[in-house]
Amino acid sequence: MLYGILSVAAAAVLAGIDQWIKAWATANLLPVGAMPLIPGIVELRYSLNQGMAFSLLWGRQGFLIAVTSIALLAVAVYLFWKRPPLAERIAWTMVLGGGVGNLIDRIVSGQVVDYINLLFVDFAIFNFADICVTGGIALLFAAILAGELRERRGRKGQDAGTKPKEGPAPDADA
Repeated sequence: MLYGILSVAAAAVLAGIDQWIKAWATANLLPVGAMPLIPGIVELRYSLNQGMAFSLLWGRQGFLIAVTSIALLAVAVYLFWKRPPLAERIAWTMVLGGGVGNLIDRIVSGQVVDYINLLFVDFAIFNFADICVTGGIALLFAAILAGELRERRGRKGQDAGTKPKEGPAPDADA
């Protein structure tokens, strides 16, 4: 239960950081539109998104709020009552924090504040919460893959240790 409390608290911190950055972006980027962060590579550009990733489900706020709330509640319950390995716990905590950050925007204003624009690739403008969710999912896949590889190596080691030795069978009378 302590791990669940710590995970939910860490997710709240991530959501708080997200909300703080979005408040800064609204105060500083809204009046100017955009400012370079790393010239020619990354700019900070104020943008509002009424959809989810890549503007999918644009304008379907009620649906997005409901589905996101149910999914985040399931993640919180999982973190509270299960004891996943550390990497998986961190991954789900990141997903929960980022998801709550964007959910707050949807509930309060019906749209999500985005502000990171990659200039070197044609990609959607995104925010810290999106980084948390995407990074969390990537970490989760990596942790699951690493666990599978460890398990597979363990099975191979057990198989090698349990194979009968070549040669004549031991003499039962000896």
